[in-house]
Amino acid sequence: MRRYSIFLIFAAGCAGQVYELDGRIAPVGRGSVTLFGATSPFTASTLTDDAGRFTFRKLAAATYTLSVFLPGRGEARQTIEVGPGVADARRRVQVSLTLKESDFDPTADRQRHAISAKQLAIPERALKDYEDAQRDLETRDVTAAERHLEHAVKLAPQFAGAWNNLGTLAYQTRRFALAEQRFREALRQDPSSYEPLVNLGGVLVTLHKLDEALEVNVHAALTRPTDALAESQLGMTYFELGQFENAVRHLERARQLDPAHFSHPQLFLAEIHLRRGEKREAADVLEDFLAHHPDYPQAAKVREKIVELRQ
Repeated sequence: MRRYSIFLIFAAGCAGQVYELDGRIAPVGRGSVTLFGATSPFTASTLTDDAGRFTFRKLAAATYTLSVFLPGRGEARQTIEVGPGVADARRRVQVSLTLKESDFDPTADRQRHAISAKQLAIPERALKDYEDAQRDLETRDVTAAERHLEHAVKLAPQFAGAWNNLGTLAYQTRRFALAEQRFREALRQDPSSYEPLVNLGGVLVTLHKLDEALEVNVHAALTRPTDALAESQLGMTYFELGQFENAVRHLERARQLDPAHFSHPQLFLAEIHLRRGEKREAADVLEDFLAHHPDYPQAAKVREKIVELRQ
């Protein structure tokens, strides 16, 4: 995504090392947990046990989006960092999520039922391709995943979820124009689908199509006011437009919803404070950033900048 902030945002994993993520959710309940690669293609899913515990093994050091779905409540999402800065000596990352009712988006529960009904018209072969693609992503075989998804939409052009996944793969592999096309097709097939809407908002910012990005991201933020991604992207759009007051409001909202969010709203906030000559505020927000991203590749430079701003 196009950035004007003082530091690059793309994180680098620790080659050759794998980690285990041990988590627990409260309130306790059986649900499904999905781990998405935030900046690189990856998907894995599991179920919680009766105590709300779950485990993901053999994870690369990276930033992930953790999605928790509880039937009857909806979906809650949180960014999770996996890497040496948050792991113990055995390379285990412990995560405990205490979720409030306001953290859940109830529309996700309703949408899952709606999607299930629509999928009755999707051929079984296309659904199998979609499932195979998810397994490919668990092993990070992007080429195979894309091939299965392309076959799925060839068999079922109305398969909005497959189009959205194709768009996500294109975005994460930096084929932004193709990502835009695929997200638009997903929305054409299912105008009520949220995921391609918010994803389109992100790629429009990346492509610097700011007028439409503003419209799409405002709509996404109004549709799901608990989604940190929508708030962050709306803040980024205002930032690019030079409307800093509006940018700060939405970037702060994103930080409140998900302090470790992979879009790094703190870096945009720091940039705004620097442009305003607010050195102490910039240092504060950069310290908050490092607290949530200890393995950030340029952490040393960020610390140097903080010291400079404090002087």
